[in-house]
Amino acid sequence: MEILLFIALMLATAKLLGYLFEKAGQPVVLGQIIGGLLIGIFFETNPVIREFSNLGVLLLLFLAGLESDMEEFRRVGRPSIVVAGIGVAVAFLMGFLVAYPFVEIHEAVLYGAIMTPTSVSITVKVLMEMRKLNTREGTTILAAAVVDDVLGILILTIALSIVRGGNVEYTAITEILLEVSGFLLVFLYFGPKLAEITFRRISRIDLPEATTAFALVFLMLFAYLAEHLNLASILGAYLTGLALGQSHQKKQIFDHVNVIGYSLFIPLFFVEVGMRIELDYIIHAGLFAVLYTIAAIVSKIIGCGFGASISGFDRKASLRIGIGMIPRLGVELAMLAVAMASGSIGADALTVAILMVFTTTLITPPLLKWLYTGIA
Repeated sequence: MEILLFIALMLATAKLLGYLFEKAGQPVVLGQIIGGLLIGIFFETNPVIREFSNLGVLLLLFLAGLESDMEEFRRVGRPSIVVAGIGVAVAFLMGFLVAYPFVEIHEAVLYGAIMTPTSVSITVKVLMEMRKLNTREGTTILAAAVVDDVLGILILTIALSIVRGGNVEYTAITEILLEVSGFLLVFLYFGPKLAEITFRRISRIDLPEATTAFALVFLMLFAYLAEHLNLASILGAYLTGLALGQSHQKKQIFDHVNVIGYSLFIPLFFVEVGMRIELDYIIHAGLFAVLYTIAAIVSKIIGCGFGASISGFDRKASLRIGIGMIPRLGVELAMLAVAMASGSIGADALTVAILMVFTTTLITPPLLKWLYTGIA
């Protein structure tokens, strides 16, 4: 099929099925992935589409960084850090232990990393409907999710770097931690000031969309730099967005990049994710996929719930926080795409991760509603 017609088919499918799923009260991204699965029955992806998809991953993480509040990120309270930290640790450990009997050790490490982040968009929607978003529990979930995603990206970065090196060595881990720390130091403490100064001058350039264009330049530049340092490109994309999100041009950059991302590249990414799913893997990895999904659910309930409990929340509130941290969506798929692109994990991992994403996303809304109305 001609590449332009192929892209047109993918984009139309992404929007139409996304719309249908939204009308049915389900996440748009699930409709896009299913659309890709249907297209994948008849057509295969290709290198050009894959590059579009990779750019969609970077834009997704860049926009996530732009949406994050740096001051809130720095001031995030102890309960949120404890909830996120214990939740990530338990999820990584359970993901690794469940995967280890089925795959090689380096793949088990990556499966552990992919299980760590939380995507709370579904939780937020439910809490808003019940007018519980601005409660202490809702605020804790939102703040913990920010820390959760950053920790997840860092863990994947470290895991990928170790895997690429071929050996698990403490010296390599130390080097990676120093590189990540240096990256964080530059972006969190110097990045906002440099971004403000730089983009104040760029805004004076009398050319159409100069600010947006240079935002994309910096996104790609630092994503490349992160990859060149054997870190994950998505870390560079996220931190670039986090730094630029503190400048006065934040709204302009976000609005324009949001249009670019969600009108083309990000939907293509999720459709291409669906196209990579091979139904045969469901049969071969059936038991593993089910166990991995169960571990993904239980790990957040136990880890985040325990973190909330020792931070002063009662049993009901701790359980609500644990349930609210269950969903997995965009960040996990972005992490998986990076791991697959590096050749560190096989295509069968996609089906396992998709089952986890589908299940965790679908069960969270009814569980939360039951927790608030049934035992509250």
